[in-house]
Amino acid sequence: MPHSRKLRSVEARNRRNGLLFTIPWLIGFLLFFLKPIAQSFLFAFSKVTVTTDGFATDFTLLDNFRYIFYESPEYLNKLLESIRSFASRLPVVLVLSLFIGVILNSKFKGKTFFRALYFIPVIVATGVVIDYISGDSVMQSLRGVGEDDMIASTYAGKYIDFNALFLGLGLPEQITQMILGYANDIFNLIWQTGVQIVLFIAGLQSIPQQLYEVSKVEGATKWEEFWKITIPMLGHTIVLVLIFTAIEFCVSTDNPVMEQAYTVLLDTQIYGQASAMLWAYFAISMAIVGAVVFLFYRFCLKRWE
Repeated sequence: MPHSRKLRSVEARNRRNGLLFTIPWLIGFLLFFLKPIAQSFLFAFSKVTVTTDGFATDFTLLDNFRYIFYESPEYLNKLLESIRSFASRLPVVLVLSLFIGVILNSKFKGKTFFRALYFIPVIVATGVVIDYISGDSVMQSLRGVGEDDMIASTYAGKYIDFNALFLGLGLPEQITQMILGYANDIFNLIWQTGVQIVLFIAGLQSIPQQLYEVSKVEGATKWEEFWKITIPMLGHTIVLVLIFTAIEFCVSTDNPVMEQAYTVLLDTQIYGQASAMLWAYFAISMAIVGAVVFLFYRFCLKRWE
């Protein structure tokens, strides 16, 4: 009985400490993000005009959404392209970051250095650092490409000819094109897995080592340990990485829907249609992610628990 009370007190303290760590984010969200988010949501259902006193809104209900889905010549194509790209990248990022995380969590000399090495892209991907190391003139000429893709594809295309490497293998054309797509994009994928790798390492370090010791006594192989211990114990971390990756992709600079919405916003200054494009894409993306999380919980997490 005393042991259970002590365990509950530890859990309560950890929960309280976790809430305390969210306070800076909550303050920042309330001060800097809540108003713009609410304003963009209002714009999505309004006709917005710019006046000397600011923005004037005239409620049009679903007219902006009706336009982007039924009259806009490109939005649906951009939306489908974004969803296809998201569906193809997400599993690769998950598997790649998990694989690298397992390697970096193993015992070897210099693992701290390599952990920092894989996290460097997260730091370098900030606009200030890229501007500094690349030069303003280079960045201005590549603003429309997307900062992450610019850096990674430059090295990939310059030093490795993936087309010549795979086209000579005699594989079916569809499989070859799929492999070439991933191979040409491998640097971008690695560039985008820094945070996911850190999350997986944190999840791996939270797994009790006693489980692996018992499995060794029982004669389990490393392959069996991975699927029977590591993956089930990483269930909640996988959900976290999945949601983080989905949000990161949705706000990426090379996302087709984001590019079109910013073009409408900056070039034509039609704020209502641009907001409707972004909110519709956000709702559809979150619905897809929600369905994936629900299925993962229903058929994986619930069984593992």
